Amino acid sequence: MISIHTSENKKVYFASDQHFGAPTSDASFPREQKFVAWLNEVQKDAAAVFILGDLFDFWFEYKTVVPKGFVRVLGKLAELKDSGIPIYFFVGNHDLWMRDYFEKELNIPVYHSPQEFKINNKLFLIGHGDGLGPGDKGYKRMKKVFTFPLFKWLFRWLHPDLGMRLGQYMSVKNKLISGDEDAKFLGEDNEWLVQYCKRKLETKHYDFFVFGHRHLPLKIQLKENSTYINTGDWIQYFTYAAFENDELTLKEYRKSS
Repeated sequence: MISIHTSENKKVYFASDQHFGAPTSDASFPREQKFVAWLNEVQKDAAAVFILGDLFDFWFEYKTVVPKGFVRVLGKLAELKDSGIPIYFFVGNHDLWMRDYFEKELNIPVYHSPQEFKINNKLFLIGHGDGLGPGDKGYKRMKKVFTFPLFKWLFRWLHPDLGMRLGQYMSVKNKLISGDEDAKFLGEDNEWLVQYCKRKLETKHYDFFVFGHRHLPLKIQLKENSTYINTGDWIQYFTYAAFENDELTLKEYRKSS
């Protein structure tokens, strides 16, 4: 378990579901500029930054090739990391084929499953959120196929121009493959991530659960001293979570790009 201790006036930030590249690179470019502007602001007081998956709408790493574009956001993340701000990256269902590019080039650790963090003596369970909890069986089956080593090996034999075009098409068009859900609150009993968190609390206490994936900014009190936060997205809501003085709050970034 990683422990993070923040000094006075420092915050820990969480953001997810930027989906850069969707529906096209040109269309997502203003959102990338807005996200970089947000990173510029949080750089002033960040003790750590968590990127909770689906930073890209599609990402695949060949041995010597990575997707073209996203230079501004990658450069800014590198700048933050080089300045001494820890950054933690969790893969989502759209960038689940990430390997070691972030770790080698940006010195940013990459996680493929939820992880425990202790921040100022508060216990967090943090992840992207896809495939957790009951239901969503179609996506869970597809994820097993996509993460199977043989499938990844076969896909890598496609020329990058063809592979990237095919991956981007599937990411946008096929909702079963992408794992996307309608961004409407379904009620606590039908929200799979809420049910997942409640089941985790049956065996261990967590002060905060922080996930993305649902594209909905949500803050739900699970127990008197346990809270679930969903960070929303950077397509419609431009929301993020900030932890300060032992409180975790949802915020909207309003500055225009």
